[in-house]
Amino acid sequence: MQPTSKHPIERAVSRLARVMSLTTLLAASAACVAQTPPRPAPPAPPAPPAGPAALAPPPAPVDTNASTTAQVTVTRFLTNPDGDVDGFLTGDGTLVRFPPHMSGQLTSAVRGGDTVQVSGWRDAAGNVTAQRIADTRSGQQVVDQPPMPGVQPMPRDPRNAGLSHLSAQGRVAHVTTAPRGEPDGVILADGTVIKLTPPVAQQFPTLVQTGATVSAQGYGTRNQYGTALQATEFGAPGKLTRLYDPLPPAQ
Repeated sequence: MQPTSKHPIERAVSRLARVMSLTTLLAASAACVAQTPPRPAPPAPPAPPAGPAALAPPPAPVDTNASTTAQVTVTRFLTNPDGDVDGFLTGDGTLVRFPPHMSGQLTSAVRGGDTVQVSGWRDAAGNVTAQRIADTRSGQQVVDQPPMPGVQPMPRDPRNAGLSHLSAQGRVAHVTTAPRGEPDGVILADGTVIKLTPPVAQQFPTLVQTGATVSAQGYGTRNQYGTALQATEFGAPGKLTRLYDPLPPAQ
């Protein structure tokens, strides 16, 4: 027996089902092709290098203002260009500084060759700023105190300050430093103090150092405690450099 032919309506429904299945399959395939593949994750940043450099702690700050107390021998007083005693050298070569308003008290209590106990602060160059100086011979002590109220500073024009025109030459025994540690002058082997400003001192790196031979002219004072001058010319012997413009004529 031959199979009974399908009704036309059934044939149409079957054809439509096949078409819809094919359409659905093509749409799904197209969606798979069009889908953008996921981007790979970015690589992790490289790990910091291992080793002593990576593990070393930061350097500790240098204490440039350490307190100190020491017993020393006064070998030579030092003066500033105004003639005030504002320091001394010790038997072991240490430079001890103190404010010039202590000058009178100190020279009354201490003599050259005395042993003193110094309390103060030591800077990076090894120099000491004294806050208290006690003489073991006389038993007297000098303590840093602010100047008396009403004391006027000396005028800075050397022609009006009673300063003399001086010259000096010799071997550098010590380099003096400003509060921040920059060089600001030299002390010769004979104790003469030559003052410079830090910017000027930096212009002579081969001369502002121990052992160099220097020459200077300027204005200052020479008295029983020593010689000191503020340099207006500085350099090697026979090769002086003028540091400042000439002063205008006095009125």
